[in-house]
Amino acid sequence: MADASAAYGSLAEYMNAIGVRARGAARAMACAVTAHKNAALNNAASAIRMRADEILSVNASEIDAAKAKNIADSFLDRMMLDGARIEGMARALEDIATLDDPVGKSIARWTRPNGLHIERVRTPIGVIAVIYESRPNVTVDAAAIAMKAGNAVILRGGSECIESNRILFDCFAEGLTRAGLPEHAAQFITTPDRDAVGALLSGLDGNIDLVIPRGGKSLVARVQSDARVPVLSHLDGICHVYIDRDADPQKAVEIAVNSKMRRTGVCGAAETLLIDRTVAESIWPVIAGALRAKGCELRGDAAIVKLDPKTTPASNEDWRTEYLAPVLSTAVVDGVSGAIAHIAQYSSGHTESIVTENNETAEAFIAGVDSAIVLHNASTQFADGGEFGLGAEIGIATGRLHARGPVGVEELTTYKNIVRGSGQVRP
Repeated sequence: MADASAAYGSLAEYMNAIGVRARGAARAMACAVTAHKNAALNNAASAIRMRADEILSVNASEIDAAKAKNIADSFLDRMMLDGARIEGMARALEDIATLDDPVGKSIARWTRPNGLHIERVRTPIGVIAVIYESRPNVTVDAAAIAMKAGNAVILRGGSECIESNRILFDCFAEGLTRAGLPEHAAQFITTPDRDAVGALLSGLDGNIDLVIPRGGKSLVARVQSDARVPVLSHLDGICHVYIDRDADPQKAVEIAVNSKMRRTGVCGAAETLLIDRTVAESIWPVIAGALRAKGCELRGDAAIVKLDPKTTPASNEDWRTEYLAPVLSTAVVDGVSGAIAHIAQYSSGHTESIVTENNETAEAFIAGVDSAIVLHNASTQFADGGEFGLGAEIGIATGRLHARGPVGVEELTTYKNIVRGSGQVRP
């Protein structure tokens, strides 16, 4: 795919044209038939499978180029595609096609004493811009979720993976056109020019309704600082696992290891392990051994270092760090209240888990921890839209407004109030 911006007199003209086309497509998408949306998703899945070899070849070249720039392993992991990941993207499209269409769904209804019938009905947000770093799956997931919710979407991916993203977008665009949906319901920014991001954040003359950043701290910070339209974003995934005094030892080891080491580069990976003081001496050596066997570097507070001198002393900065690497900070706390206090001070509000067989303690943890996702006896790596049954996700929202946790199809809708009367006038 050539850089389409070259056909325009300036970047501003190119970006404004994208905004105008998106607004027109959004009006049509708001009325799109569910069967057509589902057909587009299934068509796109088929196209991805048919072009899998081409996608893998292009992606391998981009990975090699990124390695030559000494890009971090966690970033390379997000960029990398293999057969399983490509099939996962195709299946995610098919899964989203099976989800209920939220558009037009009644949320609530009631009748006033004067006979007015009031109903709240889900509607699309409109035009959504998704700005992301080099995660090829976001091209597919974001386009699919936004489209299923009746929105138009503008995609701007990172330059390191732009060719992989282009092919995946072509597959999605093919799905749209084969299903008879507006070709501009999804658009991909083909220029690597960084000023394109600034144009999106300006709102493109009022044509963008929502911006969603998906990437590292610097990207999210820029979007939150510069955007002139609403932003739906998540901060760092500084996720915690708390091992309670009443934890089942086997569950504690398995959950701690899986939370950290299943995939260290995802936002749901645990970055801090908290252990109740009364069981630290007995359970820490077992957990530490299991983590070290997986290649995890351990950093700990004074209590942990005293128990295990092989552990590197943690600094104050460690408790606030999203490593996205095989590194884990560990602290001893005084019961569930100590765990809640530590999380309140250092968590990014993403995902926290408690391991305990005491349901009363678990409920205290759930009530006391104010994060988007709180788990009991389960790995933090379940912080994922697919694992929530949402088909896929655009990200994990850690704010408190509009959406929180995995952002799926329903979270990309708003609602309108419909009032039906029989001639009522207000006195």
